[in-house]
Amino acid sequence: MADIRIERDHELGLKAARKLAWKWAEQAEAEFDMSCTYEEGDEADEVQFTRSGVSGCLRVTGNRFELDAKLGFLLGAFKDRIESEIVKNLDELLAAGSKPAGRKKKG
Repeated sequence: MADIRIERDHELGLKAARKLAWKWAEQAEAEFDMSCTYEEGDEADEVQFTRSGVSGCLRVTGNRFELDAKLGFLLGAFKDRIESEIVKNLDELLAAGSKPAGRKKKG
């Protein structure tokens, strides 16, 4: 089995980070046929995800994302590719979530 661990610090706060975690879970379900279970907590949320050959958890706090995944034997051969795709998706979500909201022009 191959393990993947990804950690990302952020300054979004739990409410905004929660929205990004929901979006990540929706993408995982749509793009990778994952089954995701989202559990909200007072100080941290957890997204449990699974599909054939993969299981893991995305833990979300007000200042950090921590993803741990276990790949089965067959998918372990693709660990680097899978990890880079997860990193890309998570980093894109964090970048989009960190941008300040644009102002509407009066006109």
